[in-house]
Formats: sequence, C-alpha cells, structure tokens
Amino acid sequence: MLGFRFNKYELRNILPFDQLFEILKELLVYTNGDFNESVSWLNELDKKYNLTDKKYGIGDFVNDLKEKGFIKEDEDDNIKITPRTEKSIRQQALDKIFGKLKKGKLGNHNSKYLGNGDEMSSDTRPFQFGDSLEQIAMLESFKNAQINNGIGDFFMTESDLEVRDKEHKAQSSTVLMIDISHSMILYGEDRITPAKNVAMALAELINQKYPKDTLDIIVFGNDAWQIEIKDLPYLQVGPYHTNTVAGLELAMDLLRRRKNANKLIFMITDGKPTCLKENGGYYKNSFGLDKKILNKCLTLAQSCRRLKIPITTFMVASDPYLQEFVHDFTEANNGKAFYTSLQGLGEFIFEDFERNKKRNYK
Repeated sequence: MLGFRFNKYELRNILPFDQLFEILKELLVYTNGDFNESVSWLNELDKKYNLTDKKYGIGDFVNDLKEKGFIKEDEDDNIKITPRTEKSIRQQALDKIFGKLKKGKLGNHNSKYLGNGDEMSSDTRPFQFGDSLEQIAMLESFKNAQINNGIGDFFMTESDLEVRDKEHKAQSSTVLMIDISHSMILYGEDRITPAKNVAMALAELINQKYPKDTLDIIVFGNDAWQIEIKDLPYLQVGPYHTNTVAGLELAMDLLRRRKNANKLIFMITDGKPTCLKENGGYYKNSFGLDKKILNKCLTLAQSCRRLKIPITTFMVASDPYLQEFVHDFTEANNGKAFYTSLQGLGEFIFEDFERNKKRNYK
C-alpha cells in the first residue's frame, strides 16, 4: 500500500508586471482613471511595501504597459489608459464581486415555457400534428416502436414518435442607475468607488454570460444622463443633490424603446431624493423627506409597476426615515429593496439579478 505522499506547498509565482498591474487597476478606480495620479500612488506604495526590486522598477512597469497596449500618449503627451485597460478593470471587478465565472454556452436566461424556442430540451413528449421532423427524438421513438410492435416485424407508427421541445430563452433589458450626488463621499466615506465596481462587474457579467441582453447605465445628481460602459472607471461624484425622479424618467424612456418583454431597473443610492426639475429650474430640499418630491417618486414607481418594470433599490443607509421611504417606494412598485452596506452590495445585485432574469414579470 503506497499511502499518501505530501509535498511542501509553495505559492504560485506571480510576475512583477502582473502584481503591479493588479494594484494599478485598483488605483485607477479610486483616481477616476487618472493614470499619472495612480502611478504616483503606486510609487508611494512601493516605498512602503517594497513592491519592486533592483531588477524591475516602476519605470520598467510603465514601459511594459506601453508595449502591451495598456496605455498610450495623446497629442499633448499625456498618458491615458486604453480600452484594453478599461475592459481589464471591468473583468477585475467581476472577479472580485461576483467570483470567477466558468466559460459556458453563450445564451440567455432560462424560461419555464417550451415550444419553438432556441435550444432543445432534455425532456420528450408524444408527437403532435404540426411538430417538425427535426424535433423527433429518434432513439426514444425507435425504442417505443420495438416495445409496442416487436422486433421481428419491425414497423413504426405515429403513436410511437416522441419529440423534444425547444426551450425559450428569455432576453432582458436592464437599466442601472447610479447616484453621484455629493452624499456619496460625505462624512469621509467613499461610497462611489464600490458602486462603480458593482456597475463594472454587472456590465461585464451581462457581456460575458448574457450577450443578447441590453444594459443601459444612468447616473443621476441634479439631472440624469446616460453614460457608456467605458466611462465607468472615470465616474466622479459632483456637487449635486439627488434627483431620483430624473433618473427614473430617463430609465423608463430608455426601456420604452427596448422590445424585450423582460425589463428591470437597478438603483444604487445612499440618500433620499432631494431635488426636482420644474419650470426651467430646480426645486431642492435637503431637510428631511419633502412631500412634493416624495409623491413624484411614488407616482413613477407606480407607473413602472403598471408597465411591468420592477425596481430593485439598494439603499446604503440605515436612517429609519430613509428606510421608511424605501419601503413605501418598493411597495408602490411591487419591487425589491435591500438595506445593505457596500461590502455586501455586489453579492446582492448578483443574486437578485439572476433570480429576476429567470422569471416572467407579471
């Protein structure tokens, strides 16, 4: 009996470039995509933690970034990150928040309905008039014929035939709303960076696992506007109030143009709605919950409910009156709400996203 043989465990060697690049991608999110500032931070970290040695320094690392196409110089000799780096940052966010996904079939979300869909089901049923020949399950049909009619004088009838249905693969359209009001960095707490990581991870998740889906990203402060996925690392908080109404109106407008039956909204925010746009100006009230603003939000929540658009709200605040607002808002929409810290935000979005994408909203 040979038994077990144990070898000394050794850590996997990581190349200096790979180690520094992982740190740089984290820093780029914090510095809103500013390469020069990120490298300055990297230099300070190197002084403190000895990230480099005599053989490989920060200068070598920057040269490798240029050669590998991760950075480039613009007309004014300023160094900028490239789309390749932006995608790598999104992938890092996906790995960190949602875990590494195994490669699988490109497809969409499973639906409970069968019929003339996209992929063959593993289940069979008796043949019916109108079924196509390509749906016939030959092995099961021959087996039925042998059982029913014998092997000696083999023949097959229509009653012996079994077919496989195709599963419908539901497509979905998602709008992700991100609060960039001043409260996202208020009291010395950085809430916008984790929110950006979640948004980048969700975008990369859809691109990889649900390539037929659509994702629109909205930021909202005093106003609301649409941004591209590539803009996420550069997202910054502004001196804004929170115009949740403008964000919802834009989200509804974007989803109205989408032809998919399944539509949903994710909203990441840490503060109460404090702003409305009316008569060419802004109506603002940062003191408590303003009834005028609150009623408008609830009206839009009800409108989304009638349009079968569920809203999942992620509120990163523990104030009782804010929770009361979220409760009323969620009840008006018949949606979902999570009261969570930013540390658990990515997991919640991932789990809720998967569940909602596999059901029909009624």
